[in-house]
Amino acid sequence: MLIDKDQKNRNDRTWCFWETQPGFFEDIVYHTWDTISFLSDDFSATRNISPYQYKMIRGIDFYNYCFDEIKKHFGVEILNGNLTAGYSHKEGVTLRIDDKTIHPGSATVFNSIADLENKLPGEIKLLQHFKGWIVESAKPVFDPSIASIMDFRVHQGHGTTFAYILPFSETKALVEYTLFSKTLLEQQQYDVELKKYIAEVLKLENYIVSDTEFGVIPMMNRKFKFQNKGVFNIGAAGGQTKASSGYTFQFIQKQSQIIVDSLIKGSPLRQIRSTPKRFRFYDNTLLHILYHRKLPGKDIFSRMFARNDAAQVLKFLDNESTLIEELKIISTLPTFPFLKAALKQF
Repeated sequence: MLIDKDQKNRNDRTWCFWETQPGFFEDIVYHTWDTISFLSDDFSATRNISPYQYKMIRGIDFYNYCFDEIKKHFGVEILNGNLTAGYSHKEGVTLRIDDKTIHPGSATVFNSIADLENKLPGEIKLLQHFKGWIVESAKPVFDPSIASIMDFRVHQGHGTTFAYILPFSETKALVEYTLFSKTLLEQQQYDVELKKYIAEVLKLENYIVSDTEFGVIPMMNRKFKFQNKGVFNIGAAGGQTKASSGYTFQFIQKQSQIIVDSLIKGSPLRQIRSTPKRFRFYDNTLLHILYHRKLPGKDIFSRMFARNDAAQVLKFLDNESTLIEELKIISTLPTFPFLKAALKQF
């Protein structure tokens, strides 16, 4: 049984990630880029990211693909409703969906709904929030071969703030305004900042907005439990959001593959390992600096991309680097602030 509050029948989001080989969802990748650019007042560069490709999947394509696949298999029930409560007891788990009570019995229950309201002692949380416009221009202004993944040529008054541009053609692109801060902006403020960026930085005057998206991703130093109260937590609820960057999609795919492999082999799911401790340590250290604004995020990411190979940075952000590669990247960052923040993690 698959339980979801919504029917997932509209294009409500996009996912971006990078990988070196064709992935599980390769058939529905909307666009790919072999080259990325990083832009700031102090440092700008355009770099090829081989062996990686930067990829984008649209929400509606993902939903349609998954539900079309589900229809090919018998025994899958889909229930749309709001999960209002879940109870763990000796006989298993009881779920309350709207006005229905469900007793899964001995079934394995996976949960992807993260309970983030209750703050734990010593816990810090930044919000990555963003609004994007699909912009269509009357004249060619974009380079569809280059994805601008971070453009810091915007004011930093709200915290770490950047734009990114994912061009689909010379006249059409997703332009996103992104912030790392403790609180959200008023909705109209995102529109103001997007208009300002498009006019002053992109120098674009004649355009239409054909679609919009908005999202919020919590970035936390909480250690999420994979198994808790008879339920296995997956996705963001299972700690698959990278605390220092908000990247989630590809970490979910990796965890899902491990779960499926364990189920096929008959291995106990509780033996699945969590994210290696050293990566949580790196993430929590950077999150501490960003949360307390010990250093501008703009300066940190500028140094990271200026002094390291772009593909190595992506590998590091993907938690797939070796210890030696990690130490090389860490050595290019400001020593004292990071050392002080690192000691706080102990």
